[in-house]
Amino acid sequence: MNTNINPKSLELIADLSNAFGPSGFEDAVFDVAKKHCGDMAQVTDDCLRNIYIRPNKPAKGLPIFMLDAHCDEVGFMVHSIRPNGTLRFVSLGGWNMDSLPSSKVLVRNAEGRYLPGLIASKPVHFKTAAERSQGAAPAISDYIIDVGASSAEEAVEVFKIRIGEPIVSDVQFQYDEEHDVMIGKGFDCRIGCAALIEAMHRLQDEELDVDLVGVLSSQEEVGERGVKVAVNQVRPQIAICFEGCPADDTFTEPYAIQTALKKGPMIRFMDKSIICNPRYQRYALDLAEKQGLAIQSSVREGGGNNGAMVSTALDGIPVIVVGVPVRYIHSHYGITSYYDFEATVQLAVAIVKSMNEEIIKSF
Repeated sequence: MNTNINPKSLELIADLSNAFGPSGFEDAVFDVAKKHCGDMAQVTDDCLRNIYIRPNKPAKGLPIFMLDAHCDEVGFMVHSIRPNGTLRFVSLGGWNMDSLPSSKVLVRNAEGRYLPGLIASKPVHFKTAAERSQGAAPAISDYIIDVGASSAEEAVEVFKIRIGEPIVSDVQFQYDEEHDVMIGKGFDCRIGCAALIEAMHRLQDEELDVDLVGVLSSQEEVGERGVKVAVNQVRPQIAICFEGCPADDTFTEPYAIQTALKKGPMIRFMDKSIICNPRYQRYALDLAEKQGLAIQSSVREGGGNNGAMVSTALDGIPVIVVGVPVRYIHSHYGITSYYDFEATVQLAVAIVKSMNEEIIKSF
């Protein structure tokens, strides 16, 4: 497989990773999508901040193939301001709690500025012996965010903090080209968003037997909310849901590794939310083998994704989940690779180019 780095693709990935977009506040991702779709497509959104990418060439009345990737990231929201100026906060999505202490975040204030802050807990010097010996994992209520204010009045009047404002990790995308390692925030699922946009670029001049629509759906991390609306807007006959899926190659016994870095995209037979259409699943695996494309398959006992909402929408929609492996999702930093991004794009392009109404009906 050709793994030459396309600078435009790398810029797309970086812009998406760096975008401020926790669940419910995905506006900045819309701006990135408009920037990178250029003259290829019309980019619109709805009140939930679902982003619709429709190719400029007219639809032919063919079966609609929806490509979906959720555009939100796990984040936080200001709950209240304590008398000493520190912030109580709640989570937007399910965090790995072990990753929170001593990490930098950005807090949006009333003026729309992003203020630097730290997630902090009581210093060990001030903990009692009982507190130091506690073995239970901390709760989010055990932490505060400190932006440097010394009173609630200063936090409101000087820092312009207000309740209900969103918070994300303060992390900038980095790429180590020598070792093909991308480090950044929000790869769940911004790397999937990048793969979706790149696939649509490569398909724009192809004569397809389907009408293609891309959706960057909102609020997946808080219950797959956006895609429930988007699927009714698009009304597809078939779909792919892209994901930034949890890599398991740094902590799993070798025989059980199913989502390793630099082994290609993972397609998922099941998780606790979905059994992906088995005929469509096998079709994708067979196509990848025939064309010599890198691919992995997995069976998951936990997790969930937009595919569950898509598969049971309308009269039922055949869907598969195509995941780019990402180490340490739902924490401040993730690790992924350009190789897996490129392999994911190639698989999606091959599936869309091969699809027609007869094949869809066979699923």
